[in-house]
Amino acid sequence: MQQMIKDNIYYVGVSDRRIKDFENYIPLTNGVSYNSYLIIDNKTCLLDTVDKVKIHDFLNNVKETLNGRMLDYLVIHHMEPDHCAGILDILNIYKDCKIVTNIQVVKMLNQFFGIDYSANTILVKEGDILDLGEHKLKFISAPMVHWPEVMVSYDLTSKILFSADAFGSFGALSGNLFYDEVKDDTYFSEARRYYSNIVGKYGNNVVNLYKKIKELDIALICPLHSYLWRKDFNLIFDKYLSWATYTPEEKAVIILYASMYGNTENAAIELANELAKLGVLNIKVYDISQTDETYLISEIFRCSHIALLSPTYNLGLYPKTKSLLDTMCNIGIRNRTFALIENGTWGPIANKLVKEELNKLVNVNIIDQNITIKSSLNDKNKEEIKELALKIKEDLN
Repeated sequence: MQQMIKDNIYYVGVSDRRIKDFENYIPLTNGVSYNSYLIIDNKTCLLDTVDKVKIHDFLNNVKETLNGRMLDYLVIHHMEPDHCAGILDILNIYKDCKIVTNIQVVKMLNQFFGIDYSANTILVKEGDILDLGEHKLKFISAPMVHWPEVMVSYDLTSKILFSADAFGSFGALSGNLFYDEVKDDTYFSEARRYYSNIVGKYGNNVVNLYKKIKELDIALICPLHSYLWRKDFNLIFDKYLSWATYTPEEKAVIILYASMYGNTENAAIELANELAKLGVLNIKVYDISQTDETYLISEIFRCSHIALLSPTYNLGLYPKTKSLLDTMCNIGIRNRTFALIENGTWGPIANKLVKEELNKLVNVNIIDQNITIKSSLNDKNKEEIKELALKIKEDLN
């Protein structure tokens, strides 16, 4: 796809609908786009490349948009291979093209490709400007959003923010480039899943980037994945700020359970039913053995209250429970309330082990009620679950 988006600035990116797993572990249901942009001015400037699987289409887009002109500059904002894989191809075709980037990218170029590009590179740092003629790109450092070399750029003329991986999402594009052109009910849930699983642990860095760009007069946001934004910027900014500060999007309850033979699942259903009887409307129930972890992490970012139900497994944590807790600790989940229910036939200690993991997190509240199921639900357990549902309801209010 090639399309002028504003003032002789063109979209030359591609969409990949065949990809099943982003970064070989995050499942995708609607593919992903690799966005790249080309500025035609006194000097021509390409901003980032694409993943290796779509190089052919990408190079055609660049060639057709240049329409016989040479490429003067290649700006590299981010060196992850889904954006840098086309660098060699571009430099082999446009041999006089200069790379414009920072010193950390130069090091990574050598690591990825085994070639020293320093002689062919214009190094830039925070506040430097690349003059293309009418268009002038100002560079803004954005370390750890979500790699250390990341920077973004702002065109002083067209007021476009080229935002690298910030403000992106999963999902292939279907002709329409701008968010306001489409009715995509999955966009924000996929943007959250993208953010929480890829950028998630670097919230402070996202906040720092927002502080740098919030005073800019922005007419268009061009991320490296998914739709471009040309209006209602606060929709995406507010979401990113809530995610970056680990602020729940909603007062809502998710019930996450692991169950080997269905008995712990029965407790999860019992809790959901009791919450519903109390008038709690925003409840979701997930089997953590059947639901991919990236969806669970996204839901944890969305919701204020998490009920975690797990069996004890060989006097330890059930593997799926342990994996989810490890990921939560790695990402640094905080500002959430947890409720715990354990199961065990001959040595139930899951709640104790879950608490040890949750205590590694910052500003989490664990509702003070320890429910232990021994093999299967009994009447006493059902009464305890009623009490727990009431405590959750009260805490929601």
